[in-house]
Amino acid sequence: MRVCLVLFLGLLLGSCGHRVPTLPGFDAATWRSDVYACRGLRQGQLAVLAKNRDALYRVHTDAIDQLLGRPDEVELSAQTEKVYTYYVLPGAQCSPGHPHAQAGRLTLRFDPLGLVTEILMPNVRPQ
Repeated sequence: MRVCLVLFLGLLLGSCGHRVPTLPGFDAATWRSDVYACRGLRQGQLAVLAKNRDALYRVHTDAIDQLLGRPDEVELSAQTEKVYTYYVLPGAQCSPGHPHAQAGRLTLRFDPLGLVTEILMPNVRPQ
């Protein structure tokens, strides 16, 4: 009986996680290591993200955090919606203090449940 209870609790807790999407060809470690895109590494990953953008819709913030790392900027609205911004091109944000910049950006908008509802990215040609 105890074994069944332990197995049941393990399955229950294991199902609480959020699915991290698989993006063939995407190097998440490289993306995460290029904070504010100051090293110019994210730009090379953008075409893969564009090609697989549909896999990012309805993904939870926790899974996006695991895949892309902490966003460079976060905007919170009064309706408990979030907007994550990841810079993809070096720009003014690389200056001390990381000021807001108009350089190329990947923007993910989340609904009140924390699911991706909108993806905005600079124009790229998927490979």
